[in-house]
This record gives sequence, C-alpha cells and structure tokens, in this order.
Amino acid sequence: MIERYPLGYVFREAATLPENIPHERDGMEQTLRVGVITSTHGIRGEVKVFPTTDDPQRFRKLKDVLLDTGRGLQPMEVEQVRFFKNMVIVKFKGLDSIDDVEIFRGRDLLVSRENAVELGPDEYFIADLIGLLVVTDEGERLGTLTDVLQTGANDVYVVKTDAGKEIFLPAIKQCILDTDPEAGKITVHVLDGLLDL
Repeated sequence: MIERYPLGYVFREAATLPENIPHERDGMEQTLRVGVITSTHGIRGEVKVFPTTDDPQRFRKLKDVLLDTGRGLQPMEVEQVRFFKNMVIVKFKGLDSIDDVEIFRGRDLLVSRENAVELGPDEYFIADLIGLLVVTDEGERLGTLTDVLQTGANDVYVVKTDAGKEIFLPAIKQCILDTDPEAGKITVHVLDGLLDL
C-alpha cells in the first residue's frame, strides 16, 4: 500500500473508471472499482482478481461487491478471500465450479461509495478528481485533470489544456494549493518551467 501523504494524496481505489460509468464531471461516482477479474483459479469457482486499490488487504473485510457484467451491476456475496503473489483469490457464495465463473474474466469488481475505504483529510479517490477544472492561483484556466500518475516519489496530475496539450503537475503542496471536488475545481501554482516542457 502506498502510504497516505499529507496534501492532496489520491487514494487509488478505482485506478480507472469502468466503461459503463460516465467519465464526465456530473457529481461524484457512486461506485468505485477495487479490482479486475483476470482469470479463474482452480475448478471450485474461485477467481483471480488484480486489485486496483492501494490496499489489497481491504478484500479481507469485503462482504459484498458489485460485478460489472457489461449489462449492469450484479451484487455478489464474497465467501472467501486469500492472496497469491500480487493477486487476490476470491470465492463468491453460490458459485462452486469453474463453469460458473469463467464468464467473469476481464470484468470489474466495484464497491458502493458506502463500502469504500474511509479517507482522511486531504485524501481523494481518483474517480472524484478526473474531470475537475484546473485553475492557477492567478485565476487562469489551465485545463481539465485527465489522469493521475504514480511515480513513487509523488503523484503527478495530468492536465489537458483546451488546445489539447498535456501538462504534468507534481502533486506536492507547493504546486497543488486547493482541491475541491464538490466545487469541481483544483487550484494550482504553476512552478517555473512547468509550462515550458
């Protein structure tokens, strides 16, 4: 798990938005992706899940998830969870054979916002930041946040300008001054040379 950092840390629950959830800014997402089913595991109805959350151990506490079937969200009861390398092995209640779960390959597992991890001050879900307007501390419109990259040292916000250019802003307190998902805006200080890249 990547430790929380004090200013504007982005908690990576829902690294990317599922296809059936709108990407435009129309309020906060009501479901957040926690993993993607990559394959079956064994013959007893277990699936391998690639976690898209910072804390794969959170699967231990999950009792219910939502499976994106491609046609809608299907509630699934989690019967058992274990870990293998970088994957989570999940067994759903009532699905006891490989035939029951083969069709779930490549499907997203989501949780409702009520079942999401609890965030601390200045922590955000990426899904709540994508699409926010980015303005400078001088009131100039910079563009729209399109992605958050994790580099190890600090996150990097990818901002697309109206002209289609991408600007990369380090998610550090000297640069990211205010994040307000409810207002739909992030206020930044553009450090010298950032726009010249």
